[in-house]
Amino acid sequence: MSRLGRSRNCGSACGISGTLFDVESKTRRLGELEAEMGRSDFWSVPETAQRTVEALKSLKGVVEPTRELTRVLDDAEVLLEMGEEAGDAATVEESVRALAGAEKKLEHLELAALLSGPSDDRNCYMTIHAGAGGTDACDWVEMLLRMYTLWLERSGYATTLLETQRGDEAGLRRAALEIRGDHAFGYLKSEIGVHRLVRISPFDANKRRHTAFASVDLTPEFEEVKIQVNEADLRVDTYRSSGAGGQHVNVTDSAVRITHLPSGIVVACQNERSQTRNREIAMRLLKSKLTQRAEDERDREVRKAYGEKGDIAFGSQIRSYVLQPYQMIKDHRTDLETSNVNEVLDGGLDELIQAFLKFSTKAKK
Repeated sequence: MSRLGRSRNCGSACGISGTLFDVESKTRRLGELEAEMGRSDFWSVPETAQRTVEALKSLKGVVEPTRELTRVLDDAEVLLEMGEEAGDAATVEESVRALAGAEKKLEHLELAALLSGPSDDRNCYMTIHAGAGGTDACDWVEMLLRMYTLWLERSGYATTLLETQRGDEAGLRRAALEIRGDHAFGYLKSEIGVHRLVRISPFDANKRRHTAFASVDLTPEFEEVKIQVNEADLRVDTYRSSGAGGQHVNVTDSAVRITHLPSGIVVACQNERSQTRNREIAMRLLKSKLTQRAEDERDREVRKAYGEKGDIAFGSQIRSYVLQPYQMIKDHRTDLETSNVNEVLDGGLDELIQAFLKFSTKAKK
């Protein structure tokens, strides 16, 4: 039978509503939040009310599926008992299929339970920035962009390439993506940090081994960003969009780059043909970054998910990708290693992402 098993003494849900998801305390908290929302003055402080709504949504995402899984297991257990007592092989087989289906739901629920952060269910913006390593670092940015694009496509996310800055010789100095879909920020927060590449450089005539670095920055999208931005604090530059060429390349200076002078945050968009539209998207990204920064300052336990800060160089990496003299990818936070380098670079990130989510959950306890 499946790993869910069946025990006459452990309760119909085989303990899934116990310590794994802590459903009892979540249910109590759910009732408290629903009571808060029922007050006539609930929306008197919109920011507090919005955080309550988001917390309620996150709790429901665990409590309601767990209740449904408990019901499925109850039904399967009763069916199995009936089949065994009656000697009905068909009924027993039906119960086994039901348990197998429940196991898949449990695996999904286990992963969903790890995505309980305040911004995990949000869409997000990803920025990849070249660090130490010269041309190899720029090439590494392009490789990472491809890796994430492939993972996003196979995972069903909608993506928009907002901006690219070409390297002097090859690759990209910087790339920015808008990512929309179920728990986009929650899954991809595992990628925040510095990524290290070790390989024989294709740009070295002597075929020596080189090390290159790139940073990945992730910012959640906030639906209603209330933060005010002083226009005097902005430097707005326009330039001609870069691209692969062809009829879709703009021939006017429609791309927009905005620098927020007090914080040093830089955002850009070149995807739209209209300069006005590019500015709107860039401002939305800037406000999300500033909002996330303010939240991080209020809560130091939240990962600093805004960025391009510090040195993007040796000693700061979260993950190493070694292509020569051997092939190995190692996540330095979870200690997960894999020799399936090509699979990962072709978008096979699920194992690395899941390992990080489990690791980060344990680290908080």
